Amino acid sequence: MTSETSKTETTARAALEDGFAQASKAFSKMNNATTEAASLISNSCSTTIKGVQDYNAKAVEFAQANIAAAIGFTQKLWGVKAPTEFIELSTDHFRKQSEVLTNQIKELTDLAQKLVVASAQPFATDFTKAFS
Repeated sequence: MTSETSKTETTARAALEDGFAQASKAFSKMNNATTEAASLISNSCSTTIKGVQDYNAKAVEFAQANIAAAIGFTQKLWGVKAPTEFIELSTDHFRKQSEVLTNQIKELTDLAQKLVVASAQPFATDFTKAFS
């Protein structure tokens, strides 16, 4: 073997080892970024699930309250003696229920908006960081 061949082999080996080291670093970075992204997605899903559970619980609570109000109204109707009493009772019930439903819709809308923001927030801040 000549000195020149030995030098070429050494240079080739060094280049190969350097390429392998760079590929290894790149793989490690990508692996870390993928792990962070998976964690981010998992956390976002957990936040979303919790938010949906809260929203559903509130919707059930409202449904129960509305059913109770309807039953109470029906029970009051059984005691009506005159048409004017029926009109007064009905008008009062529908006015109160309109206010209640408006507040319930507002509260459910607020919950839904908070859910969307809470679910999207990690992606807005951390997803870019995971792949930079």
